[in-house]
Amino acid sequence: MGKNFADNLLDAIAKKDVPVCVGIDPVYARLPPEINEDPELNDEADSEVALDAVREFCRRTVHIVAPHVPAVKINIAFFERYYAEGVDTYYELVEEAANLGLIVIGDVKRGDVGHTAEMYARSALCDPDFSDLDERVAPDAVTVSGYLGLDGVQPFIDVASNEGKGVFVLVRSSNPSAGAVQDAVLEDGRAVYELLGQQVEEWAIGNGLIGEGGYSCVGAVVAAKDREQTMKLRAMMPHCLFLVPGWGAQEASPDDVAACFKSDGTGALICASRSVIYAYDQDVAGTKYIEMYPSEWHKCVEQACKDFVADVAKVAAATV
Repeated sequence: MGKNFADNLLDAIAKKDVPVCVGIDPVYARLPPEINEDPELNDEADSEVALDAVREFCRRTVHIVAPHVPAVKINIAFFERYYAEGVDTYYELVEEAANLGLIVIGDVKRGDVGHTAEMYARSALCDPDFSDLDERVAPDAVTVSGYLGLDGVQPFIDVASNEGKGVFVLVRSSNPSAGAVQDAVLEDGRAVYELLGQQVEEWAIGNGLIGEGGYSCVGAVVAAKDREQTMKLRAMMPHCLFLVPGWGAQEASPDDVAACFKSDGTGALICASRSVIYAYDQDVAGTKYIEMYPSEWHKCVEQACKDFVADVAKVAAATV
C-alpha cells in the first residue's frame, strides 16, 4: 500500500490546514469591469477576444486563491464554450494551477461505456502520451457520472490507479430537480443515490486503490442537502473522499456540510465557486465585499476566499 491521490490531497489539505476547493467557472458577462471593459478585451461576440478576457481573469483568480486553499476545481464546460482554443486554455490553466502547488480537479462529468469511456479517460485524466504534447499535464482528478455503472467508470479508475490520480463519481448533486431521480425510493427502501453510493464504495475498495491514509483514489461527489441523509452516505462510504458542492451561492448549511466529515475531521473537500470568484458582483455576493473594496475586484475575491476558508475550518474543527 503506497501513497495515492487521496494521500496527496490529504497532504495538501494538511499544509493549508483547511479542506476547501475553489471552483473556477468563468462567465464573460460576470467578469470584473477592469477586464471586460478593457478596450482590448471588450468584445463578447469575438471568441478570441472573449477568451483572452476569460483567460486573464482565471489566471489572476488562481493566483489570488492559491496561497489560501489546497485545491481548485476547473469546469471544462466554461472553456469548451470557446471551442478548440478554449480547450487549450483549460489545459494551460490546469498547468498553471499545478505549478502553483495546487491539487487540480477537472470538473468534466464524463459518462459513457466501452471504448468511448476509455477515450474520455485518456483525454480528461491521463497525461498525454504524444511526443508533441509531452509538456502538457492533465488534472490530478476528474469528476465522472456513475449512472452508467462500472462500465463507464472503470477506464477512469484504471488511469487513476496507474498514474496516481483520482476520480470523483457523481452520487448526489445539488440541483433541485435531481431529487426526482436521485431520491426515488427502490423496493428495498433505499433511495437511488444510496444504491449508487454503495456501488461506489465497492468500486473504491478494489485491489490497490486504497492509500496510506485509508482512502481510495475513487471518491464521490456528494451534495450536502440534508444532514441525516448525508450522514448515511458518509457511513456507507468510509473509503471515499467526498467532493462537496453547494457552499455559498447554493446555500448549503454548515450543519449539513459537517455531516460530510468523519469524526477525525477528514473525508471531505468543500467547494465554493461563484461566492468566491464573483465576490465583487453584488448580484452574486451582495454588497459586503464591494463595500469593503470598491473597484478592487481582486481584493474582494481574496477576502471572500479567506472568509470561506475560515468558515469551513470552523465546521471541520467542530467535527473532531
